[in-house]
Amino acid sequence: MVFSWRRKKAAREKLFKVQELVIPNQFLCPISLDLMKDPVTLSSGITYDRESIETWLEGGNFTCPVTNQVLRSFDQIPNHNLRKMIQDWGVANRNYGVERIPTPRVPVLGAQVSEVLFSLEDSTTRLNGVGCLELVQKIKKWGNESERNRRCIVANGAISVFAAAFDSFARDSFERNANVLEEILSAMNWMFPIFQRSLDAEARAHLGSQDSLRCLVWFLKSGDLSAKQDSMIALREIVSLDQKQVEALAAIEEVNEVLFRLIKNPICPAITKASLMVIFYLVSSPSSTSMKTRSSLVEMGLVSLLLEVTTDSERSTSEKALGVFDRLCDCEEGREEALRNALTCPVLVKKILRVSEMATQSSVSAIWKLSKHGKKHEENVLVEALQVGLFQKLVLLLQLGCGDETKEKTTELLKLMSPYRDGLECIDSVDFKNLKRSF
Repeated sequence: MVFSWRRKKAAREKLFKVQELVIPNQFLCPISLDLMKDPVTLSSGITYDRESIETWLEGGNFTCPVTNQVLRSFDQIPNHNLRKMIQDWGVANRNYGVERIPTPRVPVLGAQVSEVLFSLEDSTTRLNGVGCLELVQKIKKWGNESERNRRCIVANGAISVFAAAFDSFARDSFERNANVLEEILSAMNWMFPIFQRSLDAEARAHLGSQDSLRCLVWFLKSGDLSAKQDSMIALREIVSLDQKQVEALAAIEEVNEVLFRLIKNPICPAITKASLMVIFYLVSSPSSTSMKTRSSLVEMGLVSLLLEVTTDSERSTSEKALGVFDRLCDCEEGREEALRNALTCPVLVKKILRVSEMATQSSVSAIWKLSKHGKKHEENVLVEALQVGLFQKLVLLLQLGCGDETKEKTTELLKLMSPYRDGLECIDSVDFKNLKRSF
């Protein structure tokens, strides 16, 4: 306790010192008004912090923010003298809590990226694994240096070249090319968010090929933690792009078992969430392949497993598990398995208005589908749901507002439950204020 108090006191004293210190105006970026870490000078003669001025220029602005002059060029010349002065000032004032400002790395140029990507394409054509590995690692190193480098790499078409390389080496041999395939996956892992799911047709074709998909599944079975996570994220991105990729993945015989095992024996939250998303896409299609996938996963015991995941996991995972559960209730086998589980109604009702809007929609939809599974099952489901408080939650859901489809199902469920209560006039007696506090 004493040491903890001393640390907190030292942190407060350090904060007070930083607040007392006055930063020279010439060290401040005119845009962010923060201490510059990488000062660069524009053609207008004004110096800015590189990150701030790049954000300004990428926003479609063609003028100098201070002088409002149209820039003759967008070249950013590093101001080494000013940077050295800022670094010296930081060292001199380190007792005031000023952190050391490292010397920034020179940003990578588009021409450099294009040259390496051209060499990578050549190495891929010759299936030169060693040469390809070195080039991928070089690009990966550039990407790890700064966000600007990552955007530059992606803008020069790296993901298409990487996708083609992955497809070629996967077609050749999983085992023999495992190292280069892992490096490519690791690099593409940070490219996906920048690309924002706008992969071109060529990249989609390469990543969605049978060889690429089988390789990703192989990594999920045989790879280490890093390889599993990178493969799972890649699969999630691939199946979210096009229904063709979903059908191609579903055609791989062992994929259902691999995904089920990753959820049953969780390795890390990121893999569990991505696995649930991939399964969601696999079971959401109206195709015959999707129907077979649903039946296969239900037979493995996914329905009961999803209820456990929903109960024990944090909100984001629980939301995804409920979405998959709702889709499994589209098939007869899924509904029968759900009705045999004593946790189904209590868990679904409990998650309404407690996790997220999407989770509420999935829970209401699943209960609605279960109530439609024959007259006998309808009575059992509705009576049990009433006992665990479904009626009150649905009434509150209507008052708070929901989507049209959910509203329609909610209204129908309330009407179906009316014969098992003292009539719908009991809606007027519900204490909404107490319900809001409890939910």
